[in-house]
Amino acid sequence: MSRRRRAEKREVLPDPKFGDRVLSKFTNNLMQAGKKSTAEKIVYGALDEVASKGGDDPIKVFHAAIDNIKPQVEVRSRRVGGATYQIPIEVRSDRAQALAFRWLIAAARGRSENTMVQRLSREFMDAANNRGNAIKKREDTHRMAEANKAFSHYRW
Repeated sequence: MSRRRRAEKREVLPDPKFGDRVLSKFTNNLMQAGKKSTAEKIVYGALDEVASKGGDDPIKVFHAAIDNIKPQVEVRSRRVGGATYQIPIEVRSDRAQALAFRWLIAAARGRSENTMVQRLSREFMDAANNRGNAIKKREDTHRMAEANKAFSHYRW
């Protein structure tokens, strides 16, 4: 971490097909080894499959999935007098979005469908309907924060 000044946030360009910045950020998160065209094929293929299966607007399904996965609270470790406490704190909106992307991609990679396009499209639809592994991860995070609510006075 730099001691001089905070690194400025770079503005992400909207994606070429839908003109959506959030989708562009998600594609960048999905990308491995700099292969952006492959990541775009996977994301657009998954959105096409969502449109053909669900019939809804795929961008609305994508945004609903991300909004359902975003956590409101998380726990942070804090050391107080030799003991380490899990302290619940509210999540900033940019971190909530980053966590939602990470959890959605991890849940899609953990599925058993044949191609990543199928895995991602099924995970989009599951998350939009409040089920699936990414939603389970959010629920576990909220449950952990609720269980450690007694230590919230150690917040800094």
